[in-house]
Amino acid sequence: MASRIPVPADLPQQAALTSPDHPWPLRILSAKIKEYVAAMSRLWVEGEVITLQRRPGAKVQFLTLRDLEANSSITVKILSFLLPDTVESGSRVVVCAKPDFYEGNGSLSLWADEIRPVGLGDILARLELLKKQLAAEGLFDPRRKKPLPFLPASIGLICGRNTKAKEDVEVNARLRWPAVSFDTREVQVQGNGAVEAMIHALQSLDSNPAVDVIVLARGGGSVEDLLPFSDERLMRAAAATRTPIVSAIGHEGDSPILDLVADVRASTPTDAAKLLVPDVAEEYAVAAECTQRMRNALRSRINHADRDLAALMARPPFARPETMVDMRETDLASLRQWLRSHMRRALDASAAHLTSSLSQLRALSPQATLDRGYSILRTDDQAGGSIVTSAHAVSEGESIHAILSSGSLDLGVTTVYEGERHG
Repeated sequence: MASRIPVPADLPQQAALTSPDHPWPLRILSAKIKEYVAAMSRLWVEGEVITLQRRPGAKVQFLTLRDLEANSSITVKILSFLLPDTVESGSRVVVCAKPDFYEGNGSLSLWADEIRPVGLGDILARLELLKKQLAAEGLFDPRRKKPLPFLPASIGLICGRNTKAKEDVEVNARLRWPAVSFDTREVQVQGNGAVEAMIHALQSLDSNPAVDVIVLARGGGSVEDLLPFSDERLMRAAAATRTPIVSAIGHEGDSPILDLVADVRASTPTDAAKLLVPDVAEEYAVAAECTQRMRNALRSRINHADRDLAALMARPPFARPETMVDMRETDLASLRQWLRSHMRRALDASAAHLTSSLSQLRALSPQATLDRGYSILRTDDQAGGSIVTSAHAVSEGESIHAILSSGSLDLGVTTVYEGERHG
């Protein structure tokens, strides 16, 4: 370990002890920074080479390494024989280096002793790890997929500036449904800052209630070109939207992670247009076919009903409805005859009964007794009198009234006999 740089005794021994009256000279600060940086360990760092101009015959080569996502860069120095020929501007690399501070101009750089280009295999392996992580969190779960609207009022489109993907989506969608409306955001879709730009556009469209569906579209490219569409930050932003997302990235064979997170994957931007809106000609054809089928169905039902009606009308009750009246008339005549016969028998039975009762009544009537020569004697009493049943009931000289079979007599009693007297 390098020895610590001493601070002169007349100066503050620590940076925290400096003051306006006792400052450090810049050389002491630079030396201390160099001391601190020199104490840092070697490390591996990843980035993209943005400037590299090989100097023939030079022992040291200089290049600029930029972060893959943020706007941050640093100079890297490496001995010429350690720099692989495959590394060039635009290469994605990992560098094993030690930080170095140059006191002359206060610049920080990296002294590299190894540079490795990041191959496609390494990129794909990292993407697989990210896929497993997001899948475990449920971001690919089909149950969270939102359905696309049948006919969106407004389509949000995120694409590159002046790209073919924009034309593929908008032109083909309008060919299918001319009235379709787009809210298009042209942003950076590749390289540094692309992820941030797309996330901002995505959140802006998602917050607009007029937008019914959002499409992220881009033409084909290498795996490296399409890496922003597999960035974890964009994946989480897409999963958090309330608006359905359509991924239309690259060509048929391209498959960024956004395809798995999005609600619907379109194989190409042109295919996205087919998924977004229906074809007006096809809808007219379907409507015409449905109309014709409805007419045929109605015509079939009417014909069937007409046949049923004809079959009903051919039945006797409808073909000759007076038959029903005739049958009821016959029934009514039979009932009338039965009623008359029944009433006649009832009347005859009643008359016979009445004659019998009358005969019995006459046989028991007092008149019948009078008709045989008997009479009824009554006392001549103004109160109505009483029937005389005994000789003791009257006295001599008393007047009595006799009721005969025909007429009556007033009689006077001359003699009363105590017992029975025979002629």
